[in-house]
Amino acid sequence: HHSKVSDGEKCTLVNQTKWQYYGTHNTDGNLTLTWMQQALAASHINIEVWGYQETGDSYSENWLAEWKYLYTLARDIPNSGKFSFIPEPAKGDYSTWDFGILRITPRNYSDGQSNIPSIWSSEHALAWHLGEDFRSNPNAWATAKCLEWDRKEEKLPNFIEEIIDCPCTLAQARADTGRFHADYGCDIEKGSVCTYHPGAVHCVRAIQASPQYAAGQQCCYDSTGTQVLTQDSTGGSTPDRGHDWGSPPFMKPPRIPGFSHWLYDVISFYYCCLWSDNCHLYMKRRPSSDCRTYNPPRAASAFGDPHFLTFDGLNFTFKGQGEYTLIESELTSLSVQGRTQQAHFPNGTGAQVTGLSAVAMKENGSDVIEVRYSEDLNLEVLLNQKVVNFSEQSWMDLKGLFLHSTADNITVMFSSGSGVEIRGSRGFLTLTVLLPPKFMNHTQGLFGVMNGNIEDDYTFKNKTTMPVHVSPQQLFEFGANWAVENGSSLFTYDTEYLLKNFFYGEKHNASFLPTFFPYEDPDDYLVKETVLLCGSDPFCRFDVLTTRSLQVGSSTKASHQNHKQLVENLEPVISCGWLDHPANGRKNGTNYLLGSTIGFICSQGYDLIGSKERVCQVPGAWSGDTPSCIPRTDIRQIILLGCVFGIVGLAVLARLTLLCRKER
Repeated sequence: HHSKVSDGEKCTLVNQTKWQYYGTHNTDGNLTLTWMQQALAASHINIEVWGYQETGDSYSENWLAEWKYLYTLARDIPNSGKFSFIPEPAKGDYSTWDFGILRITPRNYSDGQSNIPSIWSSEHALAWHLGEDFRSNPNAWATAKCLEWDRKEEKLPNFIEEIIDCPCTLAQARADTGRFHADYGCDIEKGSVCTYHPGAVHCVRAIQASPQYAAGQQCCYDSTGTQVLTQDSTGGSTPDRGHDWGSPPFMKPPRIPGFSHWLYDVISFYYCCLWSDNCHLYMKRRPSSDCRTYNPPRAASAFGDPHFLTFDGLNFTFKGQGEYTLIESELTSLSVQGRTQQAHFPNGTGAQVTGLSAVAMKENGSDVIEVRYSEDLNLEVLLNQKVVNFSEQSWMDLKGLFLHSTADNITVMFSSGSGVEIRGSRGFLTLTVLLPPKFMNHTQGLFGVMNGNIEDDYTFKNKTTMPVHVSPQQLFEFGANWAVENGSSLFTYDTEYLLKNFFYGEKHNASFLPTFFPYEDPDDYLVKETVLLCGSDPFCRFDVLTTRSLQVGSSTKASHQNHKQLVENLEPVISCGWLDHPANGRKNGTNYLLGSTIGFICSQGYDLIGSKERVCQVPGAWSGDTPSCIPRTDIRQIILLGCVFGIVGLAVLARLTLLCRKER
């Protein structure tokens, strides 16, 4: 199964950019390759060049993908972990292979032999091995390749119609973690370099490939947070015919993870944009989508000694002890369950509140993911009841979902576009669920019915509802009603403690009665501290008073802030769509969202007719009329001709009048 991990650490192309431009302007000298020599038990090695191709009829059954051994670059050299050479064009005709990979093997195997111990480099443009015709004139060579690619694209189906639209703003793009993920080539968190997208500060890619053609979407944003479009700049967002991470069934083109993408979208970018000046051709085939049909997801969160914020914006506190259904949806058989455990005071005795200690989830026939605190208070991820180790990689591509892990954050991205984010804080979990709009009216559980109406958020399993303003005790009954039923539990019970307390015990511990109204003693030193720390945040105050820990209060306050910020970032934004500049003129402004103004100026010698400025208005339409620039001489001629005809007309009229008088 493909997982998003590069073997690049074992074998590195030193200064990879030089490898990929070798033979173009100002690139010459040595190329160097380094590798971990202990990864191969051999004193001498060979270095082979391999190429990738997809043959047969596009998008049909006989379409095949293959890696092919081309030739050996270096034979019988010491396994020293380093090799430098001055490239010469490949002997024989290898000019059609312009993207590939290097393989290092022990010398005693035959060339191109499969299933032998080997180290692979990263895939890259094979500029360094291309022939003299490439080197003597890279621009002409690449132009021919770009035109050939353009002709091929003409015959392939239009994938652009079926890919998801881009988020309108950087804030939306970074918040919609169920459907989009940072592009490793242009990531603001990692100090974005954005080689392929000059002018952008951050790009995201759609996590799921499109349904029929397995295509990918990419969206880039500038420092003002506005989307950059290819119609305005070569740094714009470009969609992909081959989704970078592939898509099931993985072994069929154009679904091969990474490589199909290289073949259709990356090497063609080298031909048209990097090695020649035909970027306009590339951008014509890969136009950015704007965001006119983008619909942001909705978010629900649980944190602290559990406070719940529903999709519709209702908030409540439920401190039952047990295992509960946070959300379930018949739309995709999505189920997210939470386990709560008793919180403790700083001195170790039990407090009369609980916190979220584990979350388990699945959708349709997907793998089951569980995130929990282990005995030693570390975050642990379980895949189908087995603990997963993330030391090697941060990505896993699993059945029906992608899993991404950083030091303090686990994100699960289901194929429906729903996302679940889990963070550890102070011994308890903070959970956020993001659901795309298709889940409207299709959810139930503690996070309520997602439909934009808070009045029915307290809906019981039997579909009866309870009014929004009820006592904490009544809310406690609502929570207890959503206890997980034994047969439908997704949790793992692999310790004595879990078996005793959760598997054999009640799923809702009826004998655990929490504090409903924490007592505020005016002489208590903590009360004064609480006011300073929490300000007007009721959840923060509640948690400090019930756990007697300012740290817990502080982490609750932060989680609450994060949720508010997330909801704000996901506010819908109206776009009026891209506007072109008039022929023989230019425009100022590339922001096409509500309230933006685009101005138009004509080149010298031209006059503007139509609107000088257009404003994006509700419900997503531009004010005014399309401007055009007409040559100024026309105006003079019209006036001149007008004068001439006017004078002639007057003369004729005078003459006629005269004649009439004479006849009288």
